[in-house]
Amino acid sequence: MYAIVEIAGQQFKVEQDQQIFVHRLEVKEGSKVDFEKVLLIDNSGKVNVGAPVIKGAKVTAKVLDHLKGDKVIVFKKKRRKGYQVKNGHRQYLTKLEILKIDEKAAAKKVPAKKSETKQKPKAASKKSPVKKKTTTKKVASKKAE
Repeated sequence: MYAIVEIAGQQFKVEQDQQIFVHRLEVKEGSKVDFEKVLLIDNSGKVNVGAPVIKGAKVTAKVLDHLKGDKVIVFKKKRRKGYQVKNGHRQYLTKLEILKIDEKAAAKKVPAKKSETKQKPKAASKKSPVKKKTTTKKVASKKAE
């Protein structure tokens, strides 16, 4: 069984007990995280595709570690111009372990709102006097001949 999940703006194909590296999540180490943006679930040949997500499905993961990725060197050069720039970058990452993939997780219970009786306002639709725009016409002066 595997699922395709959107985590931190990226899509990952995950299976149970798999460890993945994702962009840094603002969660403490050792805590559990639920991801509800499940796009696809394959349960031994039975494929369930969401439109765009599968309602009621979720993936539970445990945060193992926060770390930094390998250094990437960014080197820019324009030949015969004397231009060189060298920069480095290390991405902040979070290591996750996938604990469980649920197709039909318990839906969140939302309390039903009480329907209020709508009352129509009494004679509130009196028309207020509207001022009409008046246009002034310029009188053409007669030229002295």
